[in-house]
Amino acid sequence: MGELFFFAEDCELPSFLSKERVSRWLETVAADYGFRLGEISFIFCSDPYILDVNRKYLNHDYYTDVITFDYVERDVLSGDVFISLDTVQSNSQEYHTTYEEELHRVIVHSVLHLIGYKDKTDEDAMEMRENENHCLELLKTL
Repeated sequence: MGELFFFAEDCELPSFLSKERVSRWLETVAADYGFRLGEISFIFCSDPYILDVNRKYLNHDYYTDVITFDYVERDVLSGDVFISLDTVQSNSQEYHTTYEEELHRVIVHSVLHLIGYKDKTDEDAMEMRENENHCLELLKTL
């Protein structure tokens, strides 16, 4: 069984975020796709913090909601995931969803990247969204 780590940089962790529930959910997601969870660190941060990560490690000069560093080996999902809670909050307003649902979507989005899904083309983005929706349905069963 894998282990998830939650860190907060330049922000506070949302009170609704349950490490136990997210762990059970992501174990279910991984198994559903034929993988196992290894170690995944979720680093929740502010917009300025994720912008710094984007500039420093990816040479991108823009804000984003999530950056996933992939350390997957065979069928074991491992990585570091930076999530800007500022952008998640603004996206939840833009997409007319709750902050909680948007955060869960971004969390599973990062895991789907670790599984191998991409989102650069319109077709890939549509497939990613379908998989996110499937995974969010799995969360409702826990």
